[in-house]
Amino acid sequence: MKIDSRLKVIHVSCYSGYKANERPLDFTVRGRKLMVEEIIDQWYGVNDDYFKILANDNKVYLIKYNRNEDLWTLEKIVGLKSS
Repeated sequence: MKIDSRLKVIHVSCYSGYKANERPLDFTVRGRKLMVEEIIDQWYGVNDDYFKILANDNKVYLIKYNRNEDLWTLEKIVGLKSS
């Protein structure tokens, strides 16, 4: 599902341990606060951290944190979690 670029910026609350914004705890999409149930995968680019997460609405989301801009974006709604 393609995301409208105007809706890509999201607010994310994070756990900060040995580094800032280490992992997302919850995020807000279209005014709806969603809790992170599981981090399915994560990987790191040169400037960005990516998280594939399962939220409490049973959907899988791909979100990105740009370290240089200190900005979170919703990259993709992957779909419903398969059983």
